[in-house]
Amino acid sequence: MSMVENIHSNGQKEQEQPRVFPGPPRVNLNNLMKRAKEEEKKNKRKSLAISLATLSAAAVFGIILTL
Repeated sequence: MSMVENIHSNGQKEQEQPRVFPGPPRVNLNNLMKRAKEEEKKNKRKSLAISLATLSAAAVFGIILTL
């Protein structure tokens, strides 16, 4: 029987172990910086959209009140 087919006493199958690569994983700082800048742009756009929606709602409400 292989490791995957080996059944424990509780009826669950043993799962395969993930492959482990030697040495610590490397982090690419350029990718992290790019992600941070993209996320910052998204946040700015989102906050701008919310501000414009709020301003538009206030303007419409003001126009309705003046009628």
